[in-house]
Amino acid sequence: GGHRMGKLMLKVGHFEQAEELYNELLKGASDDSDRGHIYHQLGKLKNRQGKYPEAIKFYEKSLKIERKTLPEDDASLAPTYSNIGGVYRNMGEYS
Repeated sequence: GGHRMGKLMLKVGHFEQAEELYNELLKGASDDSDRGHIYHQLGKLKNRQGKYPEAIKFYEKSLKIERKTLPEDDASLAPTYSNIGGVYRNMGEYS
């Protein structure tokens, strides 16, 4: 469905269409898990666009949702933390 289409648009660089799609998916998101995934994808999108502060904002929204539903040390939190680190690296604020 929509998630697959969004990933494809992101992959081929159709950022505006991907963002529109993810915003529509967000409106219809049925649960926190779904919203968390969409925020994560929006974070990826903003990072690829070079809009780093916005990317961090979306990754942090995703992380906030993930941390509500998962144990503090759950391995599935790692990709979001890694992506936040990547954004800071792109901004030149990571050492």
